[in-house]
Amino acid sequence: MYLYTPADVDRKRAHHQAVKQDADDVPTKRRGNLGELAFEQFCREYLPVEMWEWENEAAIRKCNPESFSAYDFEVFGYEIDVKTSRDVSAFQPSKLLDQDPDDDIIVMVWHRDNEDGLILLGWERVETLKSKVSTQGAYSGAEPTKLDHLATRPMNELMDLGPNTAHMNQKPQNPFAPGDRVIKSGDEDASVAVVIEVLPPEKDVGVYGQSMDGEAVCVAFPSSLDQGPSNWRDIDPALLSSYCDDQDIKLYTYKHTNLEFATNPFTPGDRVVNATHDDPDKAIVVARADDSAAEPVSVVYTGQLDDPEMAPGALDSHCEDMGIKQYSYAPDDLEWAD
Repeated sequence: MYLYTPADVDRKRAHHQAVKQDADDVPTKRRGNLGELAFEQFCREYLPVEMWEWENEAAIRKCNPESFSAYDFEVFGYEIDVKTSRDVSAFQPSKLLDQDPDDDIIVMVWHRDNEDGLILLGWERVETLKSKVSTQGAYSGAEPTKLDHLATRPMNELMDLGPNTAHMNQKPQNPFAPGDRVIKSGDEDASVAVVIEVLPPEKDVGVYGQSMDGEAVCVAFPSSLDQGPSNWRDIDPALLSSYCDDQDIKLYTYKHTNLEFATNPFTPGDRVVNATHDDPDKAIVVARADDSAAEPVSVVYTGQLDDPEMAPGALDSHCEDMGIKQYSYAPDDLEWAD
């Protein structure tokens, strides 16, 4: 058995996708999504990436409704459905067949009450389940009152269905996560971008007509995000991919080794406080100078503005027109206000 502990990004995407799916039972759908994420991690650790495919990867990453598919994964050519439940009696052979008699294999995932941990209990062939149900009905007679048969094979036996691959460990190697502020490496005039999506390492992404050799990271620039109908800074980083997809905000794809964390991550519109002050007031970034400047971040305090929700692109000219004093600080002196 294997324990999967979902990251915060996974938990929030699993829930938001269930909401956008307009599921009849959002908690059940959310747990099902977490079960698929758990099995995806198992596949990434132990199975050759060329020999498995997750049908719902893009839908959950972007929090979009799933396109209809009779199964969740295809592994070694087998159609696999993932069943997730807190009630282990749901994994009795007859109950599994009642829910899903048409796939090749069923993977069983148990979850804790607060969904902070899921255990991959095992898997079983559907044909074997049918045989067990038939045998129980014909020959077994009455079951013990306190013992119910659960059909399951150890998770690591799934590897035996394919070639001998030992320990694959094909997890992403890049250090970035949604919401990170990054710049293009080696570009002195690079603009700050926001990481929106970290694509699976096996995803074949084409850039300018050429296949990318390496892991891909999709970013958006704050100037584009500011054009959207909502304040993107108030959106959880895990859901930025959903927001950009809904609002058709253009994303740019980079090889992860061509990006680095921005030493000066602040852009116009950001809410900040001065960490060197004992009781700091909230300020808004008005302009960002080159990193080589002594104090490259200019801010005004929210009390100086009649409309703190003004479009970020208009802040600098508005302050100049109205004679509003700006204050300049080094990035190391500033922290995010929220």
